[in-house]
Amino acid sequence: MTTLFDSYRLGDLTLPNRVVMAPMSRVRAAAGGLATPSMATYYAQRATAGLIVGEGVQPSLIGQSNPGTPGLHTDEQVASWRPVTAAVHANGGRIFAQIMHGGRVSHPDTTGLQPVGPSAVPGVGDVFTPTGPQPMPVPRALETAEVPEHAESYALAARRAVDAGFDGVELHGANGYLISQFLSTNANLRTDRYGGSVANRIRFAVEAVSATVDAVGGARTGIRLSPGAKFWGVEDADVPELYAALLTELARLEVAYVHLEATADEEVLLGLRRAWPGTLIMNPVYPMGPKQAGKGEADHWLGLGAELISFGRAFIANPDLVERLRTALPIAPVDEATYYQGGDAGYLTYSAYQHTA
Repeated sequence: MTTLFDSYRLGDLTLPNRVVMAPMSRVRAAAGGLATPSMATYYAQRATAGLIVGEGVQPSLIGQSNPGTPGLHTDEQVASWRPVTAAVHANGGRIFAQIMHGGRVSHPDTTGLQPVGPSAVPGVGDVFTPTGPQPMPVPRALETAEVPEHAESYALAARRAVDAGFDGVELHGANGYLISQFLSTNANLRTDRYGGSVANRIRFAVEAVSATVDAVGGARTGIRLSPGAKFWGVEDADVPELYAALLTELARLEVAYVHLEATADEEVLLGLRRAWPGTLIMNPVYPMGPKQAGKGEADHWLGLGAELISFGRAFIANPDLVERLRTALPIAPVDEATYYQGGDAGYLTYSAYQHTA
């Protein structure tokens, strides 16, 4: 029987276990979207994960969603990431960069630019800005001729990621951001080749992944998806058909993995497992929160055919999460108030489990 602690071959990497640290925004980058020494410490502390997928990084200024997030679109940003990846590798770890274009989930107060999206339809809810949460503005609908450059931005960022020492990249195709917006039936009202039918709505995702594979290779390329989720007001009307069609195209591109969030019914997710012949990272939902992020759901999905299991919030307060899962140690609680406050408190202040006599 496969366990969380068996090794796994992912592309050119040998993972010592099947625990993946999921990407989580921590908004602690320096001015200019630069990675920091604290970020190097944070990720190095968690290097026992089989694979770390780092926080979302914007592939362009217009792709930035929140203030305080890092980028991969300038030489200075690339240089700032090298100590981070070096620290993870020095501790024996492996790390992918998540490339995240926010699309309409952004604000001019953050970037100085009007957000763009597949259509002039604003997202639902408030977005973070330098002066606090504000309603998302109406984005500018991309012209047909502009769409390919935004797909290509993922590939350009991927090249920079590899130059910065990352082992690969994960395209953020989930949670209501740009790729997810193109997949949607209510954020994407286009009538050109990028809208309407399932084949058209998956086109942007396929072009972004294809460009990235051409840039850095399939073995270094993954994608995260959230079938049926309604983040930021995005809706998918035909989840099984839409995502099965997308997975069929991704299989032709021979990407390293698909990272699925458990945002649809299990029956739907199992159908997508059957449609996807490659490595599946499953990100289960823990109804009781990160303290309950134990082996139960992980073992359940390993038994259903997932190769790797990702954990998000549980990694924040438990840098030694793999060992805690291995030896059934308590999972420490996280202070949610420190998620996005900046600084090292609630970032570098969580320790490994302290054994007492």
